[in-house]
Amino acid sequence: MVSEVELNNGVRIPQLGFGVYKIPDSDVASAVHTAFEAGYRSIDTATLYRNERGVGQAVRESGLPRRDVFVTTKLWNTEHGYDEALRALEGSLGELGLDYVDLYLIHWPVPSRDRYVDTWRALEKIASDGRARAIGVSNFQVPHLRRLIDETGVVPAVNQIELHPWLQQPELRAFHEEHGIATEAWSPIARGGERLSGNEVISTVARKHGKTPAQVVLRWHLELGHIAIPKSVTPERIEQNIDVFDFEFDEQDVAGFATLEAGDRLGPHPDTLS
Repeated sequence: MVSEVELNNGVRIPQLGFGVYKIPDSDVASAVHTAFEAGYRSIDTATLYRNERGVGQAVRESGLPRRDVFVTTKLWNTEHGYDEALRALEGSLGELGLDYVDLYLIHWPVPSRDRYVDTWRALEKIASDGRARAIGVSNFQVPHLRRLIDETGVVPAVNQIELHPWLQQPELRAFHEEHGIATEAWSPIARGGERLSGNEVISTVARKHGKTPAQVVLRWHLELGHIAIPKSVTPERIEQNIDVFDFEFDEQDVAGFATLEAGDRLGPHPDTLS
């Protein structure tokens, strides 16, 4: 059973979701169906991914009650601004074939354009109209978050950020905790690969618990209270990634992971992406 996190407006989100970044629209419905069969009930997409149509198709075909599926999508950088954001949400709902999304996020702050506060005001309108059950941001840094809160008084429910053992973002996570913002991790296992499987700290914890390196990294996120959205198109890995609720870390495991922080980003820095 997937645990849940209660957001600051009372909406509950599964703590482990299924990410669909870079899955083509023609393939995404099949991947989401596999995720549903494995027990996922939260799907994370975005305008940028160009697969909202397939995600919506999978949700409608799943046979699951709409209230039991948590759908997140995101507004792309070219849609910043009040009117633009309202149109972007309508476009996403049209692609998804849904009446509302459970979480709508500003994908990047794009500070060079200086429009994210206006965009946020549009998301407030979207939430008040019931077109999104919760609203939040993605890739926002502390100054961006502080400005939103100071100028609008509305605290984002979620900040989805690059977060993995090699980029632990302690200052940002502390700000989230102080202000009641849920931390959601994209690229939670740092895209896997040799760095993950070849790391001695992670491998030791994995052997100790009889789990894969990816599974113990996902468990680390859960232990810290993060929401995580791993992505895979391989059925075996989709199933493995959700099989992380039958063990817990001890203090030694947590301490070992703390030593991995290196400040290494896989994606761009939010201050510079335009």
